[in-house]
Amino acid sequence: MPHTAPLIESATPDDARAIASIYAHHVARGTASYDIEPRSVAATAALISEYRARGWPFLVARAADGGVAGYAYASQFRPRAAYAWACEDSIYIAPAQQGRGVGRALLDALLPAAEAAGFRTMVAVIGGGEPASVALHAACGFAHAGRLAGMGWKHGRWLDTVYMQRALGDGTASPPE
Repeated sequence: MPHTAPLIESATPDDARAIASIYAHHVARGTASYDIEPRSVAATAALISEYRARGWPFLVARAADGGVAGYAYASQFRPRAAYAWACEDSIYIAPAQQGRGVGRALLDALLPAAEAAGFRTMVAVIGGGEPASVALHAACGFAHAGRLAGMGWKHGRWLDTVYMQRALGDGTASPPE
């Protein structure tokens, strides 16, 4: 049976508990994040507020029951001023919602939102080289940009980091505004 597309909307600090829970699952069981300890609900609410105040997109996908099925955000790739037009995406899906198109719906919404925020390129920094994340990004027009071997140690093994990149809007064809 096909799944209903989730409703994508801006996250608010009220979503922090659900977002923190999703992230905690991925920190404890996955390799997409190199965090060892999950963020608290308060830290998650502060992150949502900070990114929204900066004009960066922070989105949630709502399941049919209104619960948070996943979330995604774009933040400046690195803090130095010359990176102001490059962002990194982060996408995490609730375990029960994986494989239902939630990640694709979030990334499809995040790309134009990041462009509207002024970013010209998006970088996916894929911890553990997660095959599902690599496939998702490739399906959305990202190109392989590099692989760093053994960048993290988690769950008793060394993890590679895969970089993928995609232009937003004019990309590098014109100077930023």
